[in-house]
Formats: sequence, C-alpha cells, structure tokens
Amino acid sequence: MRGFGEIAERLRRSTVQVFPHGRGRGGGSGVVWTADGLIVTNAHVARSRNAEVELWDGRRFPARVASRDPRRDLATLRIDAANLEAATPGDSDRLRAGELVIAIGNPLGFAGALSTGVIHSIGKLPGMGSERWIRAAVQLAPGNSGGPLANAQGQVVGINTAIVNGLGVAIPGNAARDFVGRGPRPALGVSLQPVQHGLLLLEVESDGAAAAASLRPGDVLLTTFDQLHDALDSGCETLRLQFIRERSASDRVRIREVTVRLNARAVAA
Repeated sequence: MRGFGEIAERLRRSTVQVFPHGRGRGGGSGVVWTADGLIVTNAHVARSRNAEVELWDGRRFPARVASRDPRRDLATLRIDAANLEAATPGDSDRLRAGELVIAIGNPLGFAGALSTGVIHSIGKLPGMGSERWIRAAVQLAPGNSGGPLANAQGQVVGINTAIVNGLGVAIPGNAARDFVGRGPRPALGVSLQPVQHGLLLLEVESDGAAAAASLRPGDVLLTTFDQLHDALDSGCETLRLQFIRERSASDRVRIREVTVRLNARAVAA
C-alpha cells in the first residue's frame, strides 16, 4: 500500500499508553483525540480517577478521568499538554465487511505494536447488550484495549476493546465521537458487578451520589446495567432505586428503596 509506513507512523504518534494510578506498568492504550490533551480510551482501562499517560516520544503526564461510561466501555482522560498529534476520526458507519483495518496499541508492554486485518462484521453481539460492535480479524492482546482501529487511510473508525472468539472487537468510532461530544454524564460513583438478583456494589466513592444516599458496598441494586444506564441517560435529577441489604446471617433479607440525587460531576458509574 502506497504511504502505508507514513500512515502507521501517524497512528503510532496519536496512540498513548495508559498506566493505572500508582503503577509503573501499562494497563492499556488510548487515542489522542484533540491536540490540547483529550484522550479517549476504554472505561475498563481508566478504572480510577487518576492515571498516567505516556506519549509516543516517551513523555509522561499525570491524567485525570474527565468522563466515563462503563456500559459502552468508554472514557476520556485529560492531560496538561498542547500541540499533540491528534488522530483523524473516520466515519465508522461506512465500514464494510472485508475492508482493511489497522490496529495500534501496546500489547503486553510492546509500545506501538501494529496489526492489520479485515472487517469481519458490524452489529450486535450475543451477551454484549444492544450496542453495535465492530469485529475484525486483527491480532489483539492485553494492552491493546483503548487503542485505535483505523481504516486504510489512517482514520480512526473504532476503539479496540476485547477479543471474542478469536476476533478483535472494537467500539465504533462514531460512538466514541458522540461520547466525547455529549460531556459529563450523571453517575452514581460506584463499581458494580452483575449477580443473580441485580448489581452488587463492590465499591462506593465517599463523595459520590450513592454514598450521599447511604448506599454501601455489599448492597445489591435490583436492576440491570441497561436499565440503570438508560435512567442515567434520561436527564433526570433523581433516581429511585430498590436494593437488598443483608444485615446479618440471622436477619431476613428485605427490599429497600432509596432516592439518589445524581451528581453530573462524578466520574464513575
């Protein structure tokens, strides 16, 4: 392909390593979205409020999580930098099966690793909600998450997220663009895990909306991820939740209700 080396180098320069706060090893990758320091990555890469970002030239910057959406597995980071080499977004709605794509990331600590392949399919995936996903025959590994999936012109058309049945899975670039454009969303300030009856609260941020409503780790919200995030996206200022709290082995489990006043400045959900 004519100019492929230049395209690959531009993509490498707009790809960063994301290090979890307080750790020296990379947790994933990210895409420089704007030249003034806005970076897009996966929510599962940006798990805490703070991180560290390393650019292609080795410079490191402290980063804060500006927004986060665990349902779509997207997050934005902000670093204090200027004149960065930002990626060029493409139109993911125009992707077709069989089209050549390029994945850049930092798998297993190898900075700027490149993999090429073709689009396999675009659409919903079983067990992964109602969202559309890009599936591509590209080689991904831990550390690729959050990095760019680009078309043959070097335009970012996806954010690499996972490997499912041997194929790379990416969030469509248009979904990432919409996420960046909508600004901070309301959040509970919790870490959640699906369980038999709903969503288990693993962690509750001390200054988050859930803590203000007296929810605490171990409570089980009687809802699903999709229902919860639909409610958070609805624009409402308060959220009525049912939950279960088991006080001791001898106590009966009963359903409780709580009204949560949403705080759009929270960054975890």
